[in-house]
Amino acid sequence: MKTVETETRVPGSEVAERIRRSATSDRPYRYLLRGTALFFGAVIILFVWSVLHTAWPALREFGFHMVTGKTWVPGTGPYGALPLLIDTLLTTVIALIIAVPVGLASALALLFLIPQRLRATSSALVELLAAVPSVVYGLWGLFFLIPWLNKTLDPFLAGITGGKWPFSGPQEGFSVLLAGIVLSIMILPTIVAISRDVISVVPTDLIEGGLSLGATRSQVLIRVVLPSARTGILGAIALGAGRALGETIAVAMVIGSNPQIPHSLFSTGATLASTIATEFGEATGSTGSALAALALMLMIITAAVNAGARLLTKRALAHR
Repeated sequence: MKTVETETRVPGSEVAERIRRSATSDRPYRYLLRGTALFFGAVIILFVWSVLHTAWPALREFGFHMVTGKTWVPGTGPYGALPLLIDTLLTTVIALIIAVPVGLASALALLFLIPQRLRATSSALVELLAAVPSVVYGLWGLFFLIPWLNKTLDPFLAGITGGKWPFSGPQEGFSVLLAGIVLSIMILPTIVAISRDVISVVPTDLIEGGLSLGATRSQVLIRVVLPSARTGILGAIALGAGRALGETIAVAMVIGSNPQIPHSLFSTGATLASTIATEFGEATGSTGSALAALALMLMIITAAVNAGARLLTKRALAHR
């Protein structure tokens, strides 16, 4: 006996009615999302405009000299921000050179090397560093790192190069190198946490396939896991760089607050953010406008770093 299967068909008019009702019910959510996006877009535009409006008198008076000038004299001028720009980029590079390898190694260890029962505790301890206030890092640098650098690290580095660049000159403790080391500790939790999360979603088939082909665990981690997670790792590095570029109090406490082009990594200096933090309380007239110009420069540098990270991420995705 054959069974006749009946198929219920919905008339076209009823389908259209359902689509219309669905669109009507979703309309408030669409309006809410669009309104939220427009609100935050307006806030960003207003923020950028206010900084630019405050900085405009200094930009109009000093022009491109603010970028190329080598002398920064608060209160009277001139306001040359080239030493501040160099110190900002230099301390950030030092921080990334230290933090990126340590952060990636820590993320791999948390996922693949540390026993399972210790992973949660170890991850919590690393992430706890992100909750430490900046001033605590500054005090740590003052009371612990400066004596250690003066007695151990600085003489060792100077001995390697024979007292030549980049480890030349007097060893005062306060230095660009010290600021970079403090920043590396501050951005380490960000790099570890994000790298760990993106590495954890790498397909296990890739890892097991590499091991089955005879590769060692270290070869699999370096040649399979890290390349597969490179887009997320780039994002972690970009966030860490943004944190290092904008750090104020900790850097101001350990760099020496001396706006000069560093002759070595032992030189004192001042970054864009630390200068804003230390001089804003007494800023009047042209100094306030000049500090706003520094804030504008810092925003442009941070935006350029983020844009570069997005470009590298798109290229990495395109080559997959």
